[in-house]
Amino acid sequence: MDYYREINNLIEQQENWRSSCLNMIASENITSKAVRNATISDFQHRYAEGFLLGKDSEGLQLFDRFYQGTKYFDRIEALAMKLSEELFEADHANVAPISGVVANLTAYYALAQHGDVLFSLNIPSGGHISHNKVSAAGVIGLRNISYPFDAKEMNIDVEETKKLAIKERPKLFLFGGSLFLFPHPVNELRELANELNAYIVYDAAHVLGLIAGKRFQDPFREGADVITSSTHKTFPGPQHGLVMCKNEFREKIDRAAFPGLTSNHHLHNIAGFAIALTEMMKFGKEYATQIVKNSKSLGQSMYELGFNVLCEHKGFTESHQIAIDVSKYGGGQKVAKDLEEANILVNKNLLPWESAKNSRNPSGLRIGVQEMTRLGMKESEMKYVAGLMKKLVLDKTKTEEIKKEVIEFRKKYQKIHYCFD
Repeated sequence: MDYYREINNLIEQQENWRSSCLNMIASENITSKAVRNATISDFQHRYAEGFLLGKDSEGLQLFDRFYQGTKYFDRIEALAMKLSEELFEADHANVAPISGVVANLTAYYALAQHGDVLFSLNIPSGGHISHNKVSAAGVIGLRNISYPFDAKEMNIDVEETKKLAIKERPKLFLFGGSLFLFPHPVNELRELANELNAYIVYDAAHVLGLIAGKRFQDPFREGADVITSSTHKTFPGPQHGLVMCKNEFREKIDRAAFPGLTSNHHLHNIAGFAIALTEMMKFGKEYATQIVKNSKSLGQSMYELGFNVLCEHKGFTESHQIAIDVSKYGGGQKVAKDLEEANILVNKNLLPWESAKNSRNPSGLRIGVQEMTRLGMKESEMKYVAGLMKKLVLDKTKTEEIKKEVIEFRKKYQKIHYCFD
């Protein structure tokens, strides 16, 4: 069998299919042509291991490399660090982690020891797997305790958290999540963290683009010690990782990143990330503002059409996501599969009142608008998309009819916005 031809055909099929879908997975995005060009450059073949030194007269990072041939990449990595520090008003940025999970591991490795207590969201309440013992937290050997969670408000219960923290004395308060509708109470728990000699880590993976655009919250000004993140959700970069910190944690973070947890740090993706940083410095506020407008519009429209959208009393969301309880339509797995057949891509999601045992067919859907926003869609388009989902899920219109509508509608949205090219 000609596997070479098959693989290339599959790649082509993926490109064609996704360009005719409404891609509304909350953890995905698309990059500009300039970012893509960077990621397929010669840097994809290269290594640049080494330690961070001081900074030069321009304020750019200097490196002590183990390899020759890095003179151009050294400046790209230095610019990626400098632009991250400027965009997020961070004391220090490290771009070595190759993913959001590795970024979280870097923070754990730098700030905690085996057996220390980590406060984080459990998975049904929106926590990422790397926040819990089933993944990165367990690898480091942290004792994971879940925040008390207010399901009505879809947020951490501050007063109950204070009571629990005094009893359990966590070393790390971890904020952020995968189902992440509203800003987390960083400022409200900063004083308690000081009293307990604990650190605050903020996983910004889902909302990094909103933070860059000044439309969600400002973790460092609210009291975070470290921000970890991936770079490809609301932030429209390639898949990579990022850790930013206050000056006092710089050395620990840098040593945890290299040689602690990374060797080759995927130079081509750092080049792409650097390009995406320049795009966000120019277009980030406009882009982030439109994302939030779109998610609120989608939530309101779906609510008015009869869907059980969470948090109507709070305007549904302040992020790129909305959450919907579809249990009365067969559950998240069934509805997500039905929508996929019509070229509408969302993901099934646990809701806070469920057990992780329900993960195969949870009650909820998580829907994100960042990719469709990047393609130029605004509030009116969100209302139209809500109508398509109503016709399929509530009205039981034939899947093939909705699919045809989606494909025709999507033809008008092929150009990537909020970028230089």
